[in-house]
Amino acid sequence: MNIKFCGATRTVTGSCYLLTLDNGFKILLECGLYQGHEELTEDFNNHWKFDPTQINLLIVSHSHIDHIGRIPKLVKDGFEGNIICTHATHDLAAIMLLDSATIQERDAQWANEKNLRKKNGKINEPLYTVEDARNCMSQFVGYNYNRWNKIAPGVEVYFTDAGHILGSATVTLKIRKSDNDFLYLGFTGDVGRNSRPILKDPVQMPQVDYLISESTYGGQIHDEFPGDINHFMQIVHETCVNKRGKLIIPAFSVGRTQEIVYMLDHLQNKGKLGKIKVYVDSPLAVNATDIFTVHHECFDREIIEYMTHDPDPFGFNGLKYIRSVEESKKLNDSNEPCIIISASGMANAGRVRHHIYNNIENSDNTILFVGYCAEGTLGAYLREYPTTVRIFGKELKVKADIEIMDGLSGHADEPELVKFISSQDKNILKKIFLVHGELDRQTLLLEALKKQGYTNIEIPHFGQIFNID
Repeated sequence: MNIKFCGATRTVTGSCYLLTLDNGFKILLECGLYQGHEELTEDFNNHWKFDPTQINLLIVSHSHIDHIGRIPKLVKDGFEGNIICTHATHDLAAIMLLDSATIQERDAQWANEKNLRKKNGKINEPLYTVEDARNCMSQFVGYNYNRWNKIAPGVEVYFTDAGHILGSATVTLKIRKSDNDFLYLGFTGDVGRNSRPILKDPVQMPQVDYLISESTYGGQIHDEFPGDINHFMQIVHETCVNKRGKLIIPAFSVGRTQEIVYMLDHLQNKGKLGKIKVYVDSPLAVNATDIFTVHHECFDREIIEYMTHDPDPFGFNGLKYIRSVEESKKLNDSNEPCIIISASGMANAGRVRHHIYNNIENSDNTILFVGYCAEGTLGAYLREYPTTVRIFGKELKVKADIEIMDGLSGHADEPELVKFISSQDKNILKKIFLVHGELDRQTLLLEALKKQGYTNIEIPHFGQIFNID
């Protein structure tokens, strides 16, 4: 059998890995959307490194768009098999893919209107439509954590909690080989952090023969959570109290937004937030938060105990969830000091681009990044502290403060990743494949793993195939 690396190779987006068994059965791990460089995005997202009609099964680790965002196109292009995931991922995928489809349609419409004005006659089609997103949901099948489940003849899957976002899982496959022996293949998905709010800590995977591991933060060490709160409060106080400005936080609608709101809920209950108004300006985040409230099986002990005296950890006086475009626009016209949490986390799409556009030239304001931004996105550009930035075709001066708090990231840092992988017996594990990371990060993680005694480590190229046995 073999593995073909069809995405998130030497970059952090577009996860996609094709496993072909000895009998020709084809399993796709992840089907993510490429986000970042515009010149690369269209080519990657529109073309496959395989024939979708020949894929028998799809397994996804969690519901972030860089891991599931091309599923509607996969189905539209002929994939008819089951889509295997956890129950919470199933629920979140429904809203995530509908939101992504809406963006695809809107972007195509905007491009066509622009072409019409230029009279060039080019017609842009969305990658997929809202109808396509609805259609693919009938193929999703949800499973519990910590159970071996038969998903195909000779193939079983075991999900363990990855602690990254609600429903996130590491994936272990038990595959019967042609000689009737078994091969165990592991995929980390995105590994979360220990002792973070809301979610349980990552659970160690079963022993495997081959491991595909993320490497997002190779070579980096995050802040610990108490430091996060102190730093966060300093930013809030300086922006909203001292300067009477707006604190704009680009945040993923699933995971990061809920974690920030939960942190603010703590601060409000302790009387530390004061009268500062907080707005969550993302319809997707509103829907995702509703899903959070029905999946307590993913919550850690801390939030369960917290909910005994505060039944709504994602709501407090002064917090408002915004759905309508009209209310979102009003935030840009308002001069009140406030906190605006808005998607997307990489600032490459969504309402947060408008908030940045309208507020970046005001030195009273702050833009706070709380998670990874892929190369080529607006977020990645602003994290380099430029003096000017081009948004919606207009060159703007960057006068607002730019702050970064990667300690709030949902990704494990290097020591946490090394510890997670180190549960695998070096005498049994035959090879580690590093994916979902920029090459410099992957190289640093590779060296850290070598120091732990792991020697057979690969950093695959896009389209590269490896035989496994």
